[in-house]
Amino acid sequence: MEPTRIILSHVVTEKAERLKIEQSRYTFKVAPTANKIEIRDAVERLFKVHVRDVRVMNYMGKMRRMGRFAGRRPDWKKAMVTLKQGERIESLER
Repeated sequence: MEPTRIILSHVVTEKAERLKIEQSRYTFKVAPTANKIEIRDAVERLFKVHVRDVRVMNYMGKMRRMGRFAGRRPDWKKAMVTLKQGERIESLER
């Protein structure tokens, strides 16, 4: 699978920003079918960095209501990627 189909977006939260600064750990929303090896290869190819560790979490979509109509948000997968010491992804820095 090509890297742009594996890495869907960058997660921007207070915790993700803190981890990025303190531990060089970047958080991405990834394809639900991607595994750790595919995520590692995609990040290394897209951003030209060396990945030290990948952690993956699966999230269940929440139930949402709009009046009497009930729906559900989709399930999604999050990956936290730790880079080797001293490396940064410049395109994701502020």
